[in-house]
Amino acid sequence: MSLLLAPWTRLSLLVVLLVAAGVCVLVYEPQRMLSQGWPTGLPVGVAVLLFGGAYGLCTAAFVPRPLLNLAAGAVFGAQAGLVAAVGGTVLGAGISFGLGRVMGQEALRPLLRGRWLKAADAQLSGHGFRSVLAVRIFPGVPFAAANYLAAVSRCGWLPFLLATALGTVPNTTAYVIAGASASSPGSPAFLVSFGFITVSGAVAAAVAWRGRHRLAGPAAHEPSPVHPPVVGAAPHGP
Repeated sequence: MSLLLAPWTRLSLLVVLLVAAGVCVLVYEPQRMLSQGWPTGLPVGVAVLLFGGAYGLCTAAFVPRPLLNLAAGAVFGAQAGLVAAVGGTVLGAGISFGLGRVMGQEALRPLLRGRWLKAADAQLSGHGFRSVLAVRIFPGVPFAAANYLAAVSRCGWLPFLLATALGTVPNTTAYVIAGASASSPGSPAFLVSFGFITVSGAVAAAVAWRGRHRLAGPAAHEPSPVHPPVVGAAPHGP
């Protein structure tokens, strides 16, 4: 029993679970089922809840959120689609965070040795809400990767989920509206949402580039270590 509870055993089980989920996504393409095979005749409230639950499981299994957001808009329209997408986003983030916290944190924390990993861990552990909110608003880091990185850190549950719910609204709204108006690509709603997606992607790339150089800067200017003289070495010169 103690072997099953060992940190590396739990991490191995998590890796197997995530690989299996990824394979299922590639084989069954659940995002296609959500956008094309959704049952008709359900009450809107029930359908939104079921879609949100399926959305959460899909994001935990690495299905890209933009595809799910487009599907939510295409199936439910802008308003109900946004509710389903944001609810599913928070649910999927919570599933990933919980799996990473229970099955991976204890084994992975000793491995946080790189400069980037240490900096990210310090931000998430010390400023959880602010850091997660920034990652969600400027999604330069993949959604699933951000979830598991936050789980390995000491970020709390409430700051993580609250920042996820608030920070994903702008980008999610743009994709949902684009999905809802995809049948009329010349409409103002589609053009505005597509423009927002393009601009936010460019801003995310710029923020990621700036952060990369900011982290690399201190290392480039660190003085080289001064080696002490060897005791007993023969003096130079006559």
